[in-house]
Amino acid sequence: MDFFSIASGSSGNCICVGDDHTHVMIDAGISGKRIEAGMNKYDYTTADMNGLLVTHEHSDHVSGLGVISRKYHIPIYATAGTIRAIRSMKSLGAIDDSLFHVIKPDEDFTLGSLTIHPFHISHDAADPVAYRIENNKSKVAVCTDLGYYDNNIIENLTGLDAMLLEANHDIHMLEVGAYPYPLKQRILGDFGHLSNEASGKLLSQVLHDNVKHVFLGHLSHENNYPDLAYETVRLEVTMDNSTPYTGADFNITVASRSDVSERVVM
Repeated sequence: MDFFSIASGSSGNCICVGDDHTHVMIDAGISGKRIEAGMNKYDYTTADMNGLLVTHEHSDHVSGLGVISRKYHIPIYATAGTIRAIRSMKSLGAIDDSLFHVIKPDEDFTLGSLTIHPFHISHDAADPVAYRIENNKSKVAVCTDLGYYDNNIIENLTGLDAMLLEANHDIHMLEVGAYPYPLKQRILGDFGHLSNEASGKLLSQVLHDNVKHVFLGHLSHENNYPDLAYETVRLEVTMDNSTPYTGADFNITVASRSDVSERVVM
């Protein structure tokens, strides 16, 4: 299986996961041109995608969905609530109803050689999910846009070979920054985003000897820095006395908002 980020951040998200037989795109929150260029870096094209998995309807996850769907007719998989919300977004233009496929949180579905498990997350969207994806060799997950984590999320992130995990903001930067108070409360709340500190605490609970790569993703442009997210997450893992690991024991990198990440091959 291979796994890479085309873009991950508060300004747009698009991730690619697949194997020799089946590839899927998770979210299309950037332009079709940028998506195609990102695919081309690793000798893929958007037309190679067998499905488009949508986490939720916020614009940084679906802004390119209309263009992609009309040009390539890729099947779109999302929860019923997310599909209803997408259909109401005039900015996306017309999308062929036949492309939509309803999925249910915590129920597996199969797409080609991949088994896909959407699992519920807490975010201020209609019916948001994260995704765990596996074939007969590897398991990966993309988990962003969550206000908090619980045992179900921990379970879904356990036993993975690689993951992209949200490290959205530094709490102090957010608290003293220019955002209006209601927005700060939204981000810090149970339906907002995971901080660097919380991301590190979550990661320390799901690490194991065979984790090959961790991407930190969905960083805020205003309330985080890549180096700060990286060091904070590593420090949280190192300081957790319940795990035998340190932050230096694993390959952890930050997925860029604007550049395509390295490709992890498992």
